[in-house]
Amino acid sequence: MMLSTKSESDITSLAPSSPSRSPKRPVYYVQSPSRDSHDGDKSSSMQATPISNSPMESPSHPSFGRHSRNSSASRFSGIFRSSSGRKGSRKRNDKGWPECDVILEEGSYHEFEDKAFTRRFQALIAIFTFVVVFTVFCLIIWGASRPYKAEVAVKSLTVHNLYVGEGSDFTGVVTKMLTVNVTLRMSIYNPATFFGIHVHSPPINLVFSDITVATGELKKYYQPRKSHRIVSVNLEGNKVPLYGAGSTITVSQTGGVEVPLTLKFEIRSRGNVVGKLVKTRHHKEITCPLVINSSISKPIKFKRNSCTYE
Repeated sequence: MMLSTKSESDITSLAPSSPSRSPKRPVYYVQSPSRDSHDGDKSSSMQATPISNSPMESPSHPSFGRHSRNSSASRFSGIFRSSSGRKGSRKRNDKGWPECDVILEEGSYHEFEDKAFTRRFQALIAIFTFVVVFTVFCLIIWGASRPYKAEVAVKSLTVHNLYVGEGSDFTGVVTKMLTVNVTLRMSIYNPATFFGIHVHSPPINLVFSDITVATGELKKYYQPRKSHRIVSVNLEGNKVPLYGAGSTITVSQTGGVEVPLTLKFEIRSRGNVVGKLVKTRHHKEITCPLVINSSISKPIKFKRNSCTYE
């Protein structure tokens, strides 16, 4: 009797103290892996953790129980959802990996192509417009510069030396020889208001019966806008054979030799209107008949109508 009574009292003392009105609840144990060993046996590393019957019995662990299981389940389900989408409903490929759908922004590639094409088209239009506008501008400037031609006027010709004598050419033929040395002065005016000109000439010739007896050349120079310039060119010929044309040379009353000559030359001018992109070119052919006398040293004056300007 005493043994049974002691056992009953022991059993009674081991029973959880709870209010008399609340019914008895079973005790749950949750096994969790131990943090002390990760490489040991799983069965030896599991620990039993009691969960109280009520929050009053374990004040230090008020969140254990059914709520703890729910939170654990919610954590596991959240991880599953985040890794696999809709609770395992995502398809898997042959290797077991879940298939992922690539989401592209709708219409982004075509919009990029359209924008690139539009930019290239706008660049081409801009370049074409610039070329057209610049070409029209250059044509306008070129047309405006066309009337500005260099004005040339022959002023005088001074005879320094004139000699007619007998001689022989390089083949040994005996004929009359002519030696001439003269200086030509002329005035050149640039009427252009917004550009200068570069002036030069091909050989300037003194011609006797289609034979060039003296020649010279105007060296190239630059003349500013709206400016006058007097230039001098020396013409020289030494022992030029006249052959049969020499019979027409006569002796004047003063005892000098008179030789009818023709002055022929061309003046060329070039104006750089817009750098070297727009240029204007002009040329003028000039012909002046004259008679020179070896006994007269005064310069021969030319009037405006004494020469032809073409």
